Order: sequence, then structure tokens, then C-alpha cells
Amino acid sequence: MSAETATIPHARTSAFAEVPAWFWMACGVYALLLIVGDRLLADSDTYWQIAVGRWILDHRALPSVDIYSFTKAGQPWMSSSWLAQVLFAKAYDLAGWTGPAALTAACGAATFALLTAILSRAVPAIYASLVALTALVLTCGHLLARPHVLVLPIMMVWANGLMVASERREAPSFWLLPLIALWANLHGGFLFGLVLLGAFALDAMWNAAPAQRLPLALCWTAFGIGALAACCATPYGWGSLLASLKILSLGELLHLIAEWMPANFSHIDAFELSILGLIGGALYCGVRLPLPRIALVLGLLHMALSHVRNLELFALLLPLAALMPVATQFDLRAASIVRLKAAPTTIFIVALCASTWFVAARGNIAPPPIHSPAAAVDALKAHNARRVLNDLQFGGYLIWRQVPVFVDGRAELYGETFEMAYYRALQLKDVDGFFDLLKTYDIDAVMLDPATPASRFLDHIDGWQRLYADDCVVIHVRTGGEAAAARPAG
Repeated sequence: MSAETATIPHARTSAFAEVPAWFWMACGVYALLLIVGDRLLADSDTYWQIAVGRWILDHRALPSVDIYSFTKAGQPWMSSSWLAQVLFAKAYDLAGWTGPAALTAACGAATFALLTAILSRAVPAIYASLVALTALVLTCGHLLARPHVLVLPIMMVWANGLMVASERREAPSFWLLPLIALWANLHGGFLFGLVLLGAFALDAMWNAAPAQRLPLALCWTAFGIGALAACCATPYGWGSLLASLKILSLGELLHLIAEWMPANFSHIDAFELSILGLIGGALYCGVRLPLPRIALVLGLLHMALSHVRNLELFALLLPLAALMPVATQFDLRAASIVRLKAAPTTIFIVALCASTWFVAARGNIAPPPIHSPAAAVDALKAHNARRVLNDLQFGGYLIWRQVPVFVDGRAELYGETFEMAYYRALQLKDVDGFFDLLKTYDIDAVMLDPATPASRFLDHIDGWQRLYADDCVVIHVRTGGEAAAARPAG
């Protein structure tokens, strides 16, 4: 047999087969989130976030006092998420409700693509993809059209930059500083970026030789000072730091806000299964981590258990914290780097843009009715109600409809004392307090969820009658006399 006939030609590889895993992840997550676009808008705060963004664009200024409520009107308030609110408002102006949903989907897709790309540098792409998909399952309930989603890609790049610098026993690149400045203008959670900085600085000290520690500590300290200064590169300056700290000092109120509540394991869910799986896997395989990484893992777990809003931090950053130690311990090796090809990349990007345009043209994406009580607010306006005592979940939509609110999602504005008294009054834990609210704020309409005890209570109060009711909302209006004089009918 001649050499010619013995030669076996190599099989030609499809261009699509050479697309890196992170690109497939980005396209898949974006398409999935766009398909379930309504769920991305299932938060009443989205309404007031866009309303604030519109106000900023219209006035070319940032709010410094409250202009949306009648209970705190004129009180100091700063919008620490001003840039995200502007982006959401512009997205809405461009494509209606598809705009904020697409922006959220794009940031979610970028986040999980970055996670896949980072992991793929140390472990096989299939493992990286499985970890990223697990993180997606854990965080899907937190992917909402709100500012915190816009900073998730920034957080991934920031954390990866700190991690790489720590493992190389060097200071982080000062090119990372613009990232945390951008983070500080998008969302008040930038304080966590500083916490990550401290954690990886300790990790760097641990990894370094004794002779390297002092100069390395000085370099990380200089970077930390630069990061702190970058966090103040906002229109509010140092006020951004103070506003973020104010949210963390709301005390007992944090236990009443759904996203700040602790994890609840009364029913088995994905979070509990993931924790049990991680503990079981670590025990069975004998996973070993350096002490600083153990502290970081435990810190992320504590945050997720303390407040459910931190679940995405646990899901996204735990793989990074354990990545290199686990990959080294089990001798996991990444495959060769696959670079994007122009043809398939272009095809997929065009397809995703076309699908976004098609979804926007059909106008199928919109917030759910439970957060959009249009008929109820129409009834309020027809009745010329001026001072409405509203349930918290309706605050965003009332702001959207330019109705002054009693309370909304800006907990840092209202404060612990005000909101706790409000909660106890509406839950009838303090009946006299409820009557005091009606009198003190001269309430002429009450707009509550049917399940709120005060809503049913008003059915039996002299001087009040139902104006409107459906499955989501009940409105009572005052029929005469002073609100303070209203008492249960004999």
C-alpha cells in the first residue's frame, strides 16, 4: 500500500463546532431570558426605577430630595442607582417593556458567559458549563429588571481581576478601578466590591513568601485607597458611601423586606440541595482549600443564609473562590483555547438582534397584572383621591402613574421607625396606630392587597366604603367625617 493511499484525511470540523462554550452560554441564556421576559419585570420597583430615570433625563439633574411621596416629600434622598435608572428609562423609550427586559437579559447572559469563560481557563469546558448552569438555576429568581442585575458582569470581571492578582502574588491592575467607579454609579452594592478586595488581599498575603508580604501589602493598600476613591467618583461623592451604609442600618425592617429575609429551608429548594451537594462532595472527595479561601466561602454562605438577595453572590463567586485550588488538587486541565469565528458569531448575533426586534414589535412583554393595578388606579383618579395609604407592592406603579405615594420600595428614605409603624398598623398589630396613620396623614383613600388585615378591617369601619375590588387590590375611600373619628361600626 502506497503512502498516498495510506493517508487518512482529517475530518473537517464545522465552524459552529469551534465556537467556545462561553459564547454558547451567552446566546442560550439571552434567548431563554427573553422568552420568559415577563418574569424579568415581576417586581413593582421596576416602575419607579424607570420613573426616576425619566426624571433625570428630563431635568438633566439628579434628585436630592424626595419628590414621589407625600409622607417624606422634600426629605433628603439620593438615587445611588442613577445610571442604571437612566439606562432602563432609555431602554424603555426605545422598545417599550421589551427594552428593560432585553437589557436585563443581556446583562444576565454576559454574567454567565463570563463565569463560563473564567472557569474554562482552569477546567474542561463541560465542567465550566455545568457549574454556570447550576449558578443560573440558583439565581434565576433574582434576575429582575433592577439595577443589581446590571452590575453582575462588572462584579465578575472585578472579582476575577482580584483573584488572578492574588494567585500571581501581585497587586491588582489599576485598570480595574474604573470598573468599581462604574459599579458605584449603577448600584449601591459596590461596597461588596470593597469587601472582596479585602478578602483577596488577605489571600495574596497568604500565598506570598514572607519576604514579599510587606511590599505586596503596600501595593494592595495603595490599590484599596484608589478603589475607595473610585467609589466616590459619583455625582453624590462621599454621599454614595453613606447612602449604601444607610441601607445596611435598617435593623428590624430588613427582616420584613422579602429580599432581605434569611433563607427559609422549611421546603427543599435548589439552594438547600446545592449546599448539601457541596458539603457531601467536599467530604467524599477530600477537597482542600487555603484558609483565606475557606473564610471567603464561609462568608459567601453566611451572606446567602442571612439575606436571600445575596444568593446570586454565593452562586457566582463560590466557583471562583474554589476554582484554582480544586483544579490543582484534582489535576483538572482546561482544553485548548477556542477562539470565536467571524461567521458563526455574526450569524448568532444577527439572529438574537432579530428575535429581540420581533419580540419588541409584538409587544408581548409587560409587567404582570399583580404589580400593575391599572383599573384600580383609574378608579382612584376618577374619585380625585389625593392622599392614598397604599400597600408597599403598589408604590412603584403609583409613582409610574404620577400618584403621590404613602410608601414605596425606597426603604432607606422612609427608615426603620416609619416602616415598622406602618407594618404594625396594616397588619393590625397596632390598631390605634392604624387610626393614627389615617388621621395624621389625612388619608382619603386606602389601597391594599385583599390579604392585608387592614383591608378587611375597613369593611367594618364607619366613614369608609369600598370603591373598587378585584383579586389583586381593594380600594376604600372616606365617605365623610374625620378619619380619626372612624371606629368599628356598632
